[in-house]
Amino acid sequence: MKESNSSVDGFIPRRAGINLSDINLRAGQSNVIGLHEEKSQKREKPSDGFIPQTAKVQSGIGVKRSDIDESLRDIDDNKKPAKKISRKQRRRLKKLSKKPKNKLKRIIKWFAVILIVLVIAAGGYVAYRFVVAGGNIFQGSIFDLFQSQSLKTDSNGRSNFLILGTTEDDPGHPGSNLTDSMLVLSIDQKNKNAYMFSIPRDLYVEFGTACTSGYAGKINEYFSCSNDGTDSLAEQDRLTKTQKLIGDIFGMDIQYGVHVNQTVVKEAVDAVGGIDVNIVGDGAPGILDRNFDWRCNYKCFLVRYKNGVNHLDGTAAMYLTMARGDSSPTYGLAKSNFDREINQQKIIIALKNKAASTGTLTNIGAVSKLLDTLGNNLRTNIQTKEIRTLMQVGGEIKANDIHTLSLIDGDNAVVKTGGYGGMSVVMPSSGMFDYSGIQAFIKKNLSNNAVAKESASIVVLNGTNQVGLGQKKADTLTADGFNVISVQNAPTGTYDNVEVYKIGKGYPASEQKLTSLYNVKIKTTTPPITVDSNTKFVIIFGSATN
Repeated sequence: MKESNSSVDGFIPRRAGINLSDINLRAGQSNVIGLHEEKSQKREKPSDGFIPQTAKVQSGIGVKRSDIDESLRDIDDNKKPAKKISRKQRRRLKKLSKKPKNKLKRIIKWFAVILIVLVIAAGGYVAYRFVVAGGNIFQGSIFDLFQSQSLKTDSNGRSNFLILGTTEDDPGHPGSNLTDSMLVLSIDQKNKNAYMFSIPRDLYVEFGTACTSGYAGKINEYFSCSNDGTDSLAEQDRLTKTQKLIGDIFGMDIQYGVHVNQTVVKEAVDAVGGIDVNIVGDGAPGILDRNFDWRCNYKCFLVRYKNGVNHLDGTAAMYLTMARGDSSPTYGLAKSNFDREINQQKIIIALKNKAASTGTLTNIGAVSKLLDTLGNNLRTNIQTKEIRTLMQVGGEIKANDIHTLSLIDGDNAVVKTGGYGGMSVVMPSSGMFDYSGIQAFIKKNLSNNAVAKESASIVVLNGTNQVGLGQKKADTLTADGFNVISVQNAPTGTYDNVEVYKIGKGYPASEQKLTSLYNVKIKTTTPPITVDSNTKFVIIFGSATN
């Protein structure tokens, strides 16, 4: 039995080699496309694609090729031609065709835009305040802010700043033009560390020029008497001259000077929201100084704290920088001005740490107030083009890398108090106007030279008949960083070219350097002279020495 050809979608499946135009439509048959041919009837072979003349097509049933083509055309023509629309209508259609935006995304987008605008505006405001303050503080054009010039350094690669504090903003304060606060800050840009030490305001020195007290007096007098002008040039001259005087006394190259008043402490501390300071009373449960309480008719205590960490606002910090226990009743400030200097250093470190903290740097109001305070109450000879470097280095130095030095601590104190000319003064431990001990102390602590840091005491002996040889050799050793404390003639005898005796243990860098310098073996026997317990090496230069 033959299988019938099934139709799909109303169309007869095509046979290979047969086209729709070749189908023979016979009379009397249901020849509508989509119906099967009757099996009992046979197809007549078309001739050249035409239907034979004898074939008859039933009216309304047969489908001609022209009918098919016309139907196909009707399908294509079903859609009406698109009507032309205006540009405005196209935009509207395009807008309507877009997917509706998520409301949350729109809120986030606009919040981000507003935030960016606020950041730019805040940054611009801070930059403006910085430019205004910088114009008052630093030397040079504001356009130099775009530069990043390295700071000036000494032979040890350190940048040294002299910071002077006066009370010129308090006209009722006696001696308001005196630099009662004097501090040296030494920064190592490469190794990211800092050292600071206070200069006793009562240190008795020679001025080299006439001041109120003459050609010599307390060091806090010099700044104001070096130039009594009131303009900016006079201020710069005062800074330069004071840097030179203090640099000569302490054996330092001081490149920069900074002058501040008491208001800068008060307003700067308030600008950063206060600071935390660890109060340590000298042999007491805290500190008390009633010297300032007259301002409140003695109904308050402007300087009274228990030992431990205390939170200070600007006013409290300002009075603490001046407290030295010189008015009874008082306790915890037995060292007087030296205790005041210690507390000043603590306040500076606390202020630096708070100002550099994230909370302060992201507080536009705090930054703005801090800049205004510095601009109104600080003067310096730092160049504008050095500011970026200074800020970067200052931000990179951690609190643990800021070290304080004391000139009065322990058995090796390099200054002492005493009477001179009917006054109570501070003087070098080695004698009036003899600054060798002070300079050796500073050199030991600030030098990058391991030999200088050890500061082993050395006695140099001249074992020849050549006059001045011992001093000549001592000067060479000093230039190499050695601490020569004495130059003498050796006892009569015969000595090698160079003999080096070591007394006691320790000081490996000095021992290694002397061995290398003179190509000798260090002796540990008793030297030919008697020396004190502080002497660590004895060096004898013999007759064959060149």
